[in-house]
Amino acid sequence: MLAADRASNALGIELVESGEGFARLRMAVTGAMVNGHGTAHGGYLFLFADTAFACACNSHGPVTVAAGADITFVAPAWEGDVLCATAAERTRFGRSGIYDVTVLRGEQVVAEFRGRSRTTPAR
Repeated sequence: MLAADRASNALGIELVESGEGFARLRMAVTGAMVNGHGTAHGGYLFLFADTAFACACNSHGPVTVAAGADITFVAPAWEGDVLCATAAERTRFGRSGIYDVTVLRGEQVVAEFRGRSRTTPAR
């Protein structure tokens, strides 16, 4: 799935580790990702966390999409920072699931993301 994700690939997002209900990704903040305040644009941080969420919730096999998500920005990220997003499944029930993603710069939390997934019916 990630290999076909042109948006994530264009940003240089790399899959570092994955397993059932789990994914760890890495992304470097580039100059094109910086907003008018000189920090990483929240939209890019959301996209990064969302990509980790997508990798984790699709790890079970069936096509799974986001039903909703929210993010809390905790600290700024800067151009040149290398970020790590770790997604972990909290629960799955029926066709739904809940996943938490933590975005870190080193040991510092940059953002916390919660995604709600929905497995799509077979086509």
